[in-house]
Amino acid sequence: MRENPYREDREELKELLRQYQNLKNGRTHTFLEEDAFERIIDHFDEKDDLPEALEAAEIGLSQFPYSSQLMIKKADLLLATRKYREALDILETAELYDASDLNLYILKTDAYLALDQQANAIELLETALSLFEGEEKIDLLFELADVYDDYEEFDKVFDCLKLILETDPSNEEALYKICFWTDFTGRNEESIRLHQQIIEEFPFSELAWFNLAAAYQGLKLYEKSIDAYQYAVAIDEKFDYAYRNMGDAYLRLRKYKEAIEVLEKVLELTRPEDVIYEAIGHCYHRMENYAQARFHYKKAVHLNPDDSKLHYKIAVTYMLEEQWQPAIKQLDNAMRIHRTVPEYNLAMGECKMHLKQYKDAIQYFGSVVRHKSKNVAGWEALIRCLIKAEFYDEAVEQCMAATKATDGKPVFLFYYSTILFIQGKTKEALLKLETAMEKAPKHLKKFIELNPSILQNNQVVDIVARYKKGKKL
Repeated sequence: MRENPYREDREELKELLRQYQNLKNGRTHTFLEEDAFERIIDHFDEKDDLPEALEAAEIGLSQFPYSSQLMIKKADLLLATRKYREALDILETAELYDASDLNLYILKTDAYLALDQQANAIELLETALSLFEGEEKIDLLFELADVYDDYEEFDKVFDCLKLILETDPSNEEALYKICFWTDFTGRNEESIRLHQQIIEEFPFSELAWFNLAAAYQGLKLYEKSIDAYQYAVAIDEKFDYAYRNMGDAYLRLRKYKEAIEVLEKVLELTRPEDVIYEAIGHCYHRMENYAQARFHYKKAVHLNPDDSKLHYKIAVTYMLEEQWQPAIKQLDNAMRIHRTVPEYNLAMGECKMHLKQYKDAIQYFGSVVRHKSKNVAGWEALIRCLIKAEFYDEAVEQCMAATKATDGKPVFLFYYSTILFIQGKTKEALLKLETAMEKAPKHLKKFIELNPSILQNNQVVDIVARYKKGKKL
């Protein structure tokens, strides 16, 4: 056993380079074998000295003109210097002497792709698959998968990865890649069958369990996906992506407490991310724990201050607690980033309206209907605000404009009727109410909310009762 093999190799290479320089300069030198030239080429290549490496390849080929290995080395260097056609020519020659070298096919593929000849690359690799077995075949399948990706034949990418895993079920690269392509192609059922087979052979493969879970998740079978993720994290308790996806599955099932638990595990295992804090905030929000929701939304904002949606979500938690001023502050932040988003303007209008700042509120609601003329919620908010501000004539005009803009949505008949009642135009108001009840009785609640005392009017009660009796409201 050599005491210092690294030092000996270095000395050997140094001697080879000295003899090579002697050869170049026409001085006396020891005969250099073919593999010596390969080492010299690799040396210059590793030093990124491509011209010197290419010269060494040419000198080597002048000494060994039938060496397919040196031809392949030269072709690799030509590809690196973007001389794709020259590379192809020399690879064609190399193939005549030795067609069994895997690198030959991989380099030819690279050349075809560089020349935008994907069809030739695919044909070459598909033919080559029959020539190789084991690891070499797997390498070719990976290469073919990349070509199919470039060629946008995405189902065939999945097919290649599936073939790799059928040959080598524990191939980590294929296990990582097939998860993405399962989701992208939607071939979840096939992925489930494939990974169930892998798990039978390798029950402690956390990647196989993860992929199985992801495929179940793709089919919205969230309970099954959670079970599979739990196996994955039992095998690898630091598998943060499994916890992350499990959190999403719990969210879909509206199991917010469990979602929070696994998402907090993600924060323990990885660098903090705004999306995780946002997801935890969403869970607390749905559990009506608005203080905790805000706490986590604010952590998300700290990591991503330019996400206007996060500022908006904080504002909504304040609005749900009727804290209008803090909500306005957060909405200001959101609107400094994206001013015309309808949801932000709608929320700001609501805050201003509750603070009785009606003119400001009308301005924000007006912005919503200007930018989204078919937005029913925007028109409703504007008309409600005009009624509260006692701008009745303007409210009538906006009812008519809203009806026209939204292709005759009947909800605005109820608003119109309300205004007419307030203005004392009872006969006209009753006719509008009757028409509204005939078209969309489900909106009656909005009519009553605008003016609860209206139910003291016997004629209104008669219309509602008559409709209930006749239409089984």
